Amino acid sequence: TLVEEGPSPPAGAGARRNTKGRRFALEGLATQDKEPLRLISGITEFDRVAGGGLVPGSALLIGGDPGVGKSTIMLQVLSSYAKSGGRAVYISGEEALAQMRLHAARMGLSDSPVELGSATCVEDILATLGTSNPPRMLVIDSIQTIWTQSLDAPPGTITQLRTATHDLVRYAKSSGTALLLIGHVTKDGQIAGPKAVEHLVDAVLYFEGERGHHFRILRAVKN
Repeated sequence: TLVEEGPSPPAGAGARRNTKGRRFALEGLATQDKEPLRLISGITEFDRVAGGGLVPGSALLIGGDPGVGKSTIMLQVLSSYAKSGGRAVYISGEEALAQMRLHAARMGLSDSPVELGSATCVEDILATLGTSNPPRMLVIDSIQTIWTQSLDAPPGTITQLRTATHDLVRYAKSSGTALLLIGHVTKDGQIAGPKAVEHLVDAVLYFEGERGHHFRILRAVKN
């Protein structure tokens, strides 16, 4: 018996859809909403670059050369905020928990109540965060290591990078968590997959400096 099966239309700009969209209301520019209270980390210069603190539900991308100190400054930010009473979670996809603890001990931050986790699957991360109240600050180190089970592409590819970032940003928007994504800069000076990630986040910060010098510069290229 032969059964005729029509090919499914491709998902894209040229695909025809039979379903009708729902109507939504158009509104004006005037608003009575107050600006949300920012989360103050306690690191004065970091809060200054971020615009006076982190906005709840916002997503920030922190880029820089490997080894410049992105993990160090993010651990300092979380530790300072956690000591003030806020819940802060650090998810490492590159280093084991033992390495993170040694890193914190060298910086004198072992007594700070930062919650550590080691994972690379975005579904595992969201499932773990969903078991309790959402953290106020969440660091993902680094976004290049995060992957989703819904795709067959290997971690680090543009497709994985875009999908994993979208899932994390959607979680931040729905939960009110301030999301901090660490991204490595490639040899040509660009954050890996910049066009696939920068439009998904609210702010892009660059952490720059020479390894032989004591000072680093944190500048905002999008905020």
